Amino acid sequence: MPTISMFYGILVMMFFRDNNRHHSPHIHVRYQGNEAAVSLENGEILEGSLPLRIAPLQ
Repeated sequence: MPTISMFYGILVMMFFRDNNRHHSPHIHVRYQGNEAAVSLENGEILEGSLPLRIAPLQ
């Protein structure tokens, strides 16, 4: 999966042509061994979890 951004140790990844697997536009985020899928529409965590330390960045 291509990484589209890196900041404060947070990796942001996104598939560009993945229309068949998912219904909601989202990004994948990795931070210190934690992974989550985050909605682009409202910032809600769809799957996984992230530490509260980076929650204000959502």
